[in-house]
Amino acid sequence: MTTRRVNTNTESVDNYLKAIYALGGPEEERVNSTLLAERLGVAPASVTNMLQKLAALPRPFVEYEPRRGVRLSAAGKRRALEIVRHHRLLETFLYQVLNYPIEEVHDEAERLEHFISERLEERIDAKLGRPKFDPHGHCIPALNGKMSKQASRPLTDVEDGEFAVDSISDQDSALLKRLKAHGVTPGARLHVKGSAKDELLLRTTKGSKPLRLPRSAAKSVRIRIEN
Repeated sequence: MTTRRVNTNTESVDNYLKAIYALGGPEEERVNSTLLAERLGVAPASVTNMLQKLAALPRPFVEYEPRRGVRLSAAGKRRALEIVRHHRLLETFLYQVLNYPIEEVHDEAERLEHFISERLEERIDAKLGRPKFDPHGHCIPALNGKMSKQASRPLTDVEDGEFAVDSISDQDSALLKRLKAHGVTPGARLHVKGSAKDELLLRTTKGSKPLRLPRSAAKSVRIRIEN
């Protein structure tokens, strides 16, 4: 019986590689299949099947071992970073040029990221002035795949003090909208105070109305590590 070959030029493959890259983090740690299934919203058996196929390619996209998880190969990381670059450039274009609300740019970019040509990618990049960061504060990979590591930590690591917002996760559109309404955006200075109710009280230096944010939501905000 022959093994059915996987078509590597698909949205599904791109989404797997991008999810592994995101979950692996800056240290490129191995990703648990269960977490990957939750992130992608698919059955664990489907994840196992896809990972086996991606690992069996002539130029494997992943290194996969059952019960040890998965991480990207060099080829898989290059492909993942290409899609991340598309996504973040599109988010920036939608936000800065087409005036999309911040809470809508992620889903729109998700739909478009697989289909833009290299020519369109270059024209968008040039039009935006070669941006380094997207509207959420995430670094945009360079054309050669290089991307600077951002020195940051989750807001949940702190209790009291003043900090600068580094980035905000783009996974929760409702939270993005709420944070922006209170001035919590990349680059903003935050006054943070812990609470006994397992929440943080946030206020920007612009004097906006204070925001009570549960710690479960606060982990979506990352603050800069300052010397």
